[in-house]
Amino acid sequence: MKRLHWFIAAAAVVWLLSAFRAPRDPGFAYHEFGRLPLVFNGRLQPFDSFARNTLLQIRNKQSMRDSAEKRTLPATEWAVEVMMKPDVANARKAFRIDHPDLKGQLKLAMDADEKNGEDGKHYSWNQLLPSWQEVQEQAEKAPEDASKHSAYDRAVLKLRNAMGLYAMLQATLQPPRTTNFPAELAAYQASIPAGVTALRDRLSGRPFDTNAMINVLEYCQRYLPLSSMRAPLIIPPHHPELPRDQWMKVGDALFEPGISPRLLRQLMGEEDLSNADYRDLITQAGTGKLHPAVGQFASMTDAYQKGRVADFNQLVSRQLQDLGSTFGTEITKASREQVYNDFAPFMKSMVLYVVAFLFSAAFWFTFSDWTRRSASALIWIAFIVHSAALITRMWLEGRPPVTNLYSSAIFIGWGSVGLGLLLESIWKNAIGLATGSVLAFATLIVAHNLSLGGDTLEMMQAVLDTNFWLATHVVIVTLGYSATYFAGFLALLYVVLGVGTRALTQDMARGLTRMVYGILCFATLASFVGTVLGGIWADQSWGRFWGWDPKENGALIIVLWNALILHVRWGGMVKERGLHLLTIGGNIVTSWSWFGTNLLGIGLHSYGFMSAAFWWLIAFAATQLVIIAAGLIVPQASWISFRTHPPAPGTNSRVPSKSPTPQSA
Repeated sequence: MKRLHWFIAAAAVVWLLSAFRAPRDPGFAYHEFGRLPLVFNGRLQPFDSFARNTLLQIRNKQSMRDSAEKRTLPATEWAVEVMMKPDVANARKAFRIDHPDLKGQLKLAMDADEKNGEDGKHYSWNQLLPSWQEVQEQAEKAPEDASKHSAYDRAVLKLRNAMGLYAMLQATLQPPRTTNFPAELAAYQASIPAGVTALRDRLSGRPFDTNAMINVLEYCQRYLPLSSMRAPLIIPPHHPELPRDQWMKVGDALFEPGISPRLLRQLMGEEDLSNADYRDLITQAGTGKLHPAVGQFASMTDAYQKGRVADFNQLVSRQLQDLGSTFGTEITKASREQVYNDFAPFMKSMVLYVVAFLFSAAFWFTFSDWTRRSASALIWIAFIVHSAALITRMWLEGRPPVTNLYSSAIFIGWGSVGLGLLLESIWKNAIGLATGSVLAFATLIVAHNLSLGGDTLEMMQAVLDTNFWLATHVVIVTLGYSATYFAGFLALLYVVLGVGTRALTQDMARGLTRMVYGILCFATLASFVGTVLGGIWADQSWGRFWGWDPKENGALIIVLWNALILHVRWGGMVKERGLHLLTIGGNIVTSWSWFGTNLLGIGLHSYGFMSAAFWWLIAFAATQLVIIAAGLIVPQASWISFRTHPPAPGTNSRVPSKSPTPQSA
């Protein structure tokens, strides 16, 4: 039993290493296609990430279960099918709708029906397309203020966004209803010289070839929606030294060799151009060549539609090789991000944290040291994975670890585990392990729910978007969040174990009090320094150190609350129980600063109202108040643990004899 924890740790490592095996594609090279880089929302990423984030917003999952075929489609395979075989993809039930009123409004099946393949939750594009106008109208009726949205409003807006994403994906590589895109491109390219010449002749009053002009304009009108729609930039620049904003949509690349969209809209009477712009566009028309990547994607699409697996795979490999010779950095970044996506490090960490907590809890009941050592080993492994994932995100973004709400949740969990391991190295009683694992699991759950909104690697919205301030103010103040939460959860453990179990011994009570006191001191320092640095950042960004913004006030409240706890403890106004009850209140204060201020919809730090987050925040605060009330109302002498483990004669039952003091702490 003494070495059992080594076997448990080895099993965890083997499980993690097995996840590094790249998925095998028995047919079409979907996984290899997922490595292709693109630019979307200003970020270069692999197609794999774009597909995952798109499906996540449509279905709330990164894969799609097809009940008819009885298999699960990875996000990349689903997205390739939407782009290249829309007739097949449109019949798959990719859209999730939960609100019953919305389903009734759109006349969708509300109950499961196995015979007809209905589960009452998921619907296909073919089922939703007839109601597209209805969805648009219902979405326009929703109030502009997100805090006033009803559950129905949120469901409609979510569906409109999902349908917009799906339509965008359909138009990423080719126009709708295309059967042989390579042949169409060849005909279009051939029509450009004669068509542009005819157009110039017509505008100059010379005789012109009407058929040639109409031919090229018909192609341009067909491709115009692809240029005007929001879509991923999947066509790389002609030269690798050009910036990312030179990446193009397929729609823009189609207009590059011929007539520009602006000139086409002028000819159609949809846009008025100045004489100078008009002359410039006429001069530039027909002077370029079609980007070779457009033809490569068209050939891929044709091979996929006709089931030519070998041709499709060869074209994907050739595209990666061609890009690798000129865009090696982009290919490397996309490949590593795909490995990161496949490994799913935070999900792996969550599993290890749960198992580690169970071993920690087992130690309190059995006091078998191998359970504590097993918990410690598993948390160290999870912490290493957690840290590696944070570093990988930093490398992918080129930013410090905290850039948005999602990454702040990841970082708070990471900081909590670090504090737990530090406490375990001193006390070796599994308290730090249990608290750290619970906090890490909880914050990773929060992060997972935040990821449902889309790409988590997008940059934060800030006036002064610099690495220096993100690495100082944001990181330090987030460490203050971690420490305050950690102290609060230790205090929760004190009250819950004391009131409801026999596990809180006098030694454990004294140990918990020392832990809470020490971490509160660190939390106060980190929160204060982080808040001051935030004021300096604000002074450089907005020209004032302090503006009573809700987020600024929330950060200040954390500092004041932690300082209040320390002062009333030093002044003898509270003793052991009071210290813990006040520290639990810090969980509410920190949650308000972290999430609550963002949900107000006002101030420079507001990230938008989220109804689900609001109610979870209220529920969390209510649980904290209930625990505080239980610890306050029930006399400490009546706590189950204090009846089971009474203090030694001559000591104060409310304040253990070794309670920390300002001098000894």
